[in-house]
Amino acid sequence: MSKIGIFVKQPSGYKAFIPYPFPPKKIIEWDNSLIKLLSESNLAIGRLKEIENTVPDVDFFIFMYVKKEAALSAQIEETQATIIDLLKSEAKIDDEIKSDVDEIKNYITAMNYGIKRVKKLPLSLRLIREIHQKLLIGVRGHYKSSGEFRRTQNWIGGPTIETAVFVPPPPTEVIKAMSDLERFIHNDSDNLPVLAKAGLIHAQFETVHPFLDGNGRIGRLLITLYLVNKGILKRPLLYLSDFFKKHRQDYYDKLNLYRKEKGIEGWLRFFFEGVRTVANEAANTALEIMKLRERDTKIAAGFGRNAETALILLDKLYSLPIVDWKAVAKITGLSSKANINNLIKKFVKSKILDEITGKKKNRQFVYRRYLNLFSLF
Repeated sequence: MSKIGIFVKQPSGYKAFIPYPFPPKKIIEWDNSLIKLLSESNLAIGRLKEIENTVPDVDFFIFMYVKKEAALSAQIEETQATIIDLLKSEAKIDDEIKSDVDEIKNYITAMNYGIKRVKKLPLSLRLIREIHQKLLIGVRGHYKSSGEFRRTQNWIGGPTIETAVFVPPPPTEVIKAMSDLERFIHNDSDNLPVLAKAGLIHAQFETVHPFLDGNGRIGRLLITLYLVNKGILKRPLLYLSDFFKKHRQDYYDKLNLYRKEKGIEGWLRFFFEGVRTVANEAANTALEIMKLRERDTKIAAGFGRNAETALILLDKLYSLPIVDWKAVAKITGLSSKANINNLIKKFVKSKILDEITGKKKNRQFVYRRYLNLFSLF
């Protein structure tokens, strides 16, 4: 069985992981169950591609899916802000917003930057560092050499390096390990399935842990960037943070086992299960959104003289599904508070929007049916 490295005792007494040249000559031992999981994952990705190619305005789905991924990926790293905090912040609703909502916003910025760049440039170490810099601008960890590979030792789990769950490679090994990973990313002659490579890229990146902060978020983002870069998906439709967060301990355990003998296949089984689950859920959600949009477009189009303005508001709700009257005014361009309230009343009466504060003043409204499709409200 292939091993990707060995634990070596350091002068200070702790054991750090020293990677072997990556990848090993025979990195995956395929068996029938692993092949079956890969096949099912590819079929699920095929469903997503069909949605991408045949469903009009699939961007209405991507709007919220990107935000959900950003929030969940940040929460895996113990960020307290939620997607609801993000949505209220974007709508400029005067609630007390958690300060770490900026970490979610940065993830979206980094993601969009990476998706744009990877369509023109190779998925390189330079691009990974650029994305990392975007991720940490002005937030927790920004002082930890953002955009630069680490020059000091880090560790995962435990209050001290001696009690750590895992100690990544010493800083002297980082550049070599990352250069090996970069060559692996670009090597199209290894005949490895793209989904298998995506899973291995993530696991190997998390093993090297090349930054002082933000490794988990960058590593999860690399999965989507690689699939877009290889043309498996034209747009960012596959995100695994939901699956990883629901199975967080299993996620950590499988990554730890990946670094040991016989661990590569166990990690890939978990990864393929995640791809299969998330891709099928995403395809189903996209179809449900199209049905909901068709239903509510017909309702809004029947609002008489308010129809045109109502359709403008409805379209915006797919990217901003929590609003107050100020947000509605900005979206629609209406200046009369009476007209704004009248439009909101029609949306509430038609059960497109629900009031969520129970107050007479400073009321907030949510596109509940839409958010429910993402299990967010």
